[in-house]
Amino acid sequence: MQFIDGIGQFAPKTERDRSEWAKLSAFVAQEPKAFDRDPKTSHVTGSAFVLSADRNSVLLTHHAKLDRWLQLGGHCDGIADARFVAQKEAYEESGLSRISLVSPDVFDVDIHHIPETPKECAHLHYDVRFLFQAEAGALAVSEESHALAWVPLDALEHYTDARSVLVVRDKIRQG
Repeated sequence: MQFIDGIGQFAPKTERDRSEWAKLSAFVAQEPKAFDRDPKTSHVTGSAFVLSADRNSVLLTHHAKLDRWLQLGGHCDGIADARFVAQKEAYEESGLSRISLVSPDVFDVDIHHIPETPKECAHLHYDVRFLFQAEAGALAVSEESHALAWVPLDALEHYTDARSVLVVRDKIRQG
């Protein structure tokens, strides 16, 4: 198990895991604004893979700005607690009234490029992902989404071909 303050513990299992964790660790150690949403720097984000009660499906949002199916999540906005941010975003974006952590440890790390926009320069999101399970509540689409869907893990590729989303299925299958 490896630990980063503000991120938590992670047990890298693959070369991809080890590489992403090493990059995240170096970034957090050298960037004083790692958890801020400064448009001039890259930053840490927190994401939630929310599983259904039977753990056979994952909740995806059809992101309004990106027009893609993704897991729930968002910017830390100065909060140096990626797990808290992931859970907060899961509540805000899903409408669920109760979700629980499957494990307090980091489930996955994905570092991805965000292209330049009129308001922000190109930067990286150091996305820290946690695994949750839905326990109660009805889905309610937020203004950040076009739709929400419980997607069977075995049908994820019908919604997205993004490796960063398909990883949830693969990691769950590996145990």
